[in-house]
Amino acid sequence: MRFIGAPRQPEIDQYTIKFLVGAMALALPFIELALTRGSITSISASFWILDPDVWPRILFVGFLFAISAFLLAYNGLSETEMWLGKVASASALGIAFFPCACDDKTHEIIGGVHLASAAALFIVLAWFCLIFMRRAKAKGHREARWRAVIYMFCGWGMITSAALFIARAITKQEVLAFWGETVGLVAFGISWLTASRVLPVITEPSERQQLVVPTSRKTTPDPAL
Repeated sequence: MRFIGAPRQPEIDQYTIKFLVGAMALALPFIELALTRGSITSISASFWILDPDVWPRILFVGFLFAISAFLLAYNGLSETEMWLGKVASASALGIAFFPCACDDKTHEIIGGVHLASAAALFIVLAWFCLIFMRRAKAKGHREARWRAVIYMFCGWGMITSAALFIARAITKQEVLAFWGETVGLVAFGISWLTASRVLPVITEPSERQQLVVPTSRKTTPDPAL
């Protein structure tokens, strides 16, 4: 019995990837905060919470693996985007495989790998914001201009995230690590959800994507963001 018709495409397209990655990135800090009842000083510290509940670790590592897989599959619209996706994918795995010290140096498997992976990931994500913003500006219509503004603010969010990490390194205040991670992930999530073409208002009707749609309503989207 037909439910919604045959698939529009034989595999997940770039817009679905962007939606899924953006949704996971946006949700992760709030899920971890809720599961730990606000007791963590950084999202990465979720890895070390094993008592009484292992769910913070499971979801932290699981989300990173899922994000890494989707970023590996993402090729974008240029060779630059393709390689940035691969670097971001490897960085997400580095964060998952090499947990943070979190004020205990014995936690680190190889010193500095977690921090370097996180830094690489946020740098690449800021670069993506710049790419998305330029492409949206080039398109020129009203909704695209709105998206360009969102990408700009998300890029500044990444810069703010980096500043918070630097402040944490200077002041040794661990709570700054949590806010640095949260600001970075929220900016990441919003920028990729914006680029998914699923959100109303900031997406022109002719370019709007739907995650679930009958074959009879299949459209061919304009590749510009």
